Amino acid sequence: MPEIIISTLNARYIHASLGARYLYANMGKLQSVTEIQEFIINTRPIDIAEKLLASKPKIIGLGVYIWNVPQTTELVALLKSIAPETIVVLGGPEVSYETEQQAIFDYADYVITGQADLAFSRFCEDIYQGILPASKIIKAELPELDQIKLPYDVLTQEDIDNRVIYVEASRGCPFKCEFCLSSLDKTAIPFDLDLFLDALQKLYERGVRSFKFVDRTFNLKIENSIRILNFFLDKTDNDLFLHFELIPDHLPEKLKDIIKKFPEGRLQFEIGIQSFDEHIQQTISRKQNNLKSEENIRWLVQDTTAHLHTDLIVGLPGETLQTFAKGFDKLVALGPHEIQVGILKRLRGTPIIRHSFEYQIKYNPVAPYNILKNKDVSFDDMQRMSRFARYWDLIANSGRFKYSLPLLLGDTPFKNFMALSDWLFQTTDQTHKISLNRLFTLLYKAMTRCLNMTADQVASVLTQDFARSGLKGNPAFIGDHSPSAVAVGSSHSKRQNRHQ
Repeated sequence: MPEIIISTLNARYIHASLGARYLYANMGKLQSVTEIQEFIINTRPIDIAEKLLASKPKIIGLGVYIWNVPQTTELVALLKSIAPETIVVLGGPEVSYETEQQAIFDYADYVITGQADLAFSRFCEDIYQGILPASKIIKAELPELDQIKLPYDVLTQEDIDNRVIYVEASRGCPFKCEFCLSSLDKTAIPFDLDLFLDALQKLYERGVRSFKFVDRTFNLKIENSIRILNFFLDKTDNDLFLHFELIPDHLPEKLKDIIKKFPEGRLQFEIGIQSFDEHIQQTISRKQNNLKSEENIRWLVQDTTAHLHTDLIVGLPGETLQTFAKGFDKLVALGPHEIQVGILKRLRGTPIIRHSFEYQIKYNPVAPYNILKNKDVSFDDMQRMSRFARYWDLIANSGRFKYSLPLLLGDTPFKNFMALSDWLFQTTDQTHKISLNRLFTLLYKAMTRCLNMTADQVASVLTQDFARSGLKGNPAFIGDHSPSAVAVGSSHSKRQNRHQ
């Protein structure tokens, strides 16, 4: 029965907490009495408390993040009410800044701020020796990476079979983008590459085929990037999948050469553009060569098989709907496979807060601390953009509307999709729990009635996408359309299907 429990509440079961595994891997002599217990945020806190306290542990360490702070706050309150003798210690980015201002701080016994890979085990050793910390807040010293034991050996077979496996070749970021916690780092520091690749080889031999790199700047040190990519290029498994986050304007030829060698389905690159507006970039201390970024995205789309996930942020200081629309249209024209439309969040500790007065920024006081309005974007328009982002995920990023999306977006993608988004919400009053079958019918009505597109064109492309969707029978919007046009669309859809 464990005496020390390392726990956190993940957003979904498939997520394997990398931080929890770092803590466990570095427990030293106390590892034999330590156990990882992970939960998901949809589980009732009282049920989590019951499971955590079943072994009557001496110490419970909880990782607190923006996605789990409300549930974890309730959980800590329960733990201290039921078993006040159990020491509850918190860690993670959510409690590492503005610590004493949070309700969860009042419930907990201790909080370790910063990178706690080594500090947590030292804390536990002191507790076992009867040494209590002098302060409720324990500031972890920044650990040297060569002192940290890598966590990959502690992954279980259940993790490997059922969860996303996160890895990191480096920590930190040299850039100072004010919306990001990594702006507080001084630089990016790599782990010992030989040890890291050896750990990857062991994971591969154990059956891991999907590796999600959490490095903020994978292509910062090109020689290391090339060694890692070459390591995977030697693997011939068709189900191998790699996710990296790339700096958009840093793609030298020697890195391009190896990227081109990867077959389709192997590589996914996450590329944060955030904004194409140079004035806004300067305001938030973001350094980005826009022309080079555009050139690199265009090259990746046209000359490689990599899947591109790009990011834009709504609500940055100085960004209006008009400037966002301009950047959005530019990014759509470059042709990435996904555009994540994110809403600005005020992560605790980030320098973005310094703009709050000048730009009259108001944030949600509770997690996820999303922006509510500023002097350039009203609350109503920010709500419209939140719905835009949700519908964009549902329609564009889903990949289900390959033929319909180009017609829908036309020459003015932002304008058209915003009109669609407004119409969808006015018609349904919902952004979630819209069935795929119903979505096809809604799109038919929106494109023909709201965007004034011809019924024949709309029926043709939607019927092709319906044939790809896996849905059975005929699309429900057939009842709204003339039989001859649907027949043409269906016939064309079948011809397209044979070539996919």
